[in-house]
Amino acid sequence: MEKLKILFAVVLSLGTASAASLGVVHTEGGDVRGQNIPLGLFRSVDVFKGIPFAAKPGTFEKPKPHPGWDGILKATKFAKRCLQISMLQTSTFGSEDCLYLNIWVPHGRHVSSNLPVMIWFYGGGFMVGGSMGPNFLNNYLYSGQEIADKGNVIVVSVGYRVGTLGFLSTGDSRLPGNYGLWDQHAAIAWVHRNIRSFGGDPNNITIFGESAGGASVSFQTLSPHNKGLFKRAISQSGVAFCPWALNRNPRKVAQEVAEKVGCPTDDRMVACLKSTDAGTLAMASPPITQGSPDHPAVENLLLSPVVDGDFLPDQPGNLFHNAAEIDYLAGANDMDGHLFTSQDIPSLGDKNQETPIEDVKRLLAAYTKEKGQAGLDIAFAEYSSNWGSTPSQDTIKRTAVDIGTDYIFLVPIQTAIYLHAANAMSGRTYSYQLSEPSLMAGPGKPYHDWVGADHADDLQYVFGKPFPTPKAYGDRNRDLSGYMIAYWANFARTGDPNKGNMKGPVTWPEFTSTGHQFLNINAKMNENSIEKEMRLRFVRLWTSTLPSLPSYGVTDAE
Repeated sequence: MEKLKILFAVVLSLGTASAASLGVVHTEGGDVRGQNIPLGLFRSVDVFKGIPFAAKPGTFEKPKPHPGWDGILKATKFAKRCLQISMLQTSTFGSEDCLYLNIWVPHGRHVSSNLPVMIWFYGGGFMVGGSMGPNFLNNYLYSGQEIADKGNVIVVSVGYRVGTLGFLSTGDSRLPGNYGLWDQHAAIAWVHRNIRSFGGDPNNITIFGESAGGASVSFQTLSPHNKGLFKRAISQSGVAFCPWALNRNPRKVAQEVAEKVGCPTDDRMVACLKSTDAGTLAMASPPITQGSPDHPAVENLLLSPVVDGDFLPDQPGNLFHNAAEIDYLAGANDMDGHLFTSQDIPSLGDKNQETPIEDVKRLLAAYTKEKGQAGLDIAFAEYSSNWGSTPSQDTIKRTAVDIGTDYIFLVPIQTAIYLHAANAMSGRTYSYQLSEPSLMAGPGKPYHDWVGADHADDLQYVFGKPFPTPKAYGDRNRDLSGYMIAYWANFARTGDPNKGNMKGPVTWPEFTSTGHQFLNINAKMNENSIEKEMRLRFVRLWTSTLPSLPSYGVTDAE
């Protein structure tokens, strides 16, 4: 027995000793050294933290190349987040010098080469967020380690400017906006130029992101500036068409910020804003206030990308020719709207409180306000069509969540998927819905039993959290996480979620303009998980029935 133990110890030490590592890597800015983390027999991952991909950006300026460094950069610490407002909106934190990226490179017995590359963009409503996401006991949500190891891909996470500093715009060339999107573009271009030194294939890059990160991915596919820089894209719960993703009246926000920081709102406004302290500007972002049925909170996300005539030369709907060669995978969570709708209608999330039908109508009226009473009547008739004469509280509450999910996420995402498929040349299209019940739902837990996948529920599965934190999850969560990593990594490798080093439980069909097929993703998938025409009645309601009604004096200028 003792001999066996010694033999096992020797084998283990050999395994970790012979797992490969990159050592010092040469990049355009200089040499970098990361950290090698052994992951068992002949497996390890090299982690590089805080590599600059651009210089410290000037206020309201596009990013510029980094001047480089002497000696070897010790890439072992995450950089600070980009300067942003705190969750309580009472202070700011982070740094102006924040254009850094992190890289995870998996190895077997030999140093990896020619691996697919996945670049992650975080969410946060374009107002907040960081490349590493929330951190609990040094377990960062956006650690690329599990995807890199299990999917055998290189994962890169990047910082980009948010809030006032990332997206303030006057709607003209004096302060064009989209600085955060330019940061993302600079990161993609850096990876394209340098990733070969890390063992990556510069001709097989996939960009992926969630919420505002998913919308960012969508904008990057539509911009002519990214031609040839990446091959594939994944949008989770966010696209360019989401009502919060594009600001149609940026000047109004710029004037409000100017007034807050004591700048004039005439011709001197831009010069004054540019000379204002960055911390003061970050603090002056429009407040994210608690919503109500009449004023849903999602309408407060006012700092977002704009059509600037440069990064986005036209309205998103007219730019899909730029994505014709890009493979695109996109989807929503079946209750993406729950997080938002239960803040607008607080009784909705309370198990002991009834939600009046009137509140559901008020929320729907806010979303359809441009179409007046006629719009509300048509939409409400559609949403309550299966209610019967005495709908239960569960029915009423679920309908409110459906309305939020459809309006804020699902319908815009379906619109992007339809347009991608219709304009695709070589690019393939895949559509999904995540329907795994929320871990917060059920008896003795805060959510109603019927709550499905809430906004951001997909993140823990894509980033493999059930594996390093087994006590917080059950086997079914690990199964689901394994499936999602398999589909995502296969898609990054081949452009087809079914083909690659891993196998998903069912074959995910391509979305076509005729079949409209999608995969319903959860821990218990089978052939019935392939569905078609996702919520088509409601997609039609929002994309054709309501837009065809006359508008009532509510314009974007208000």
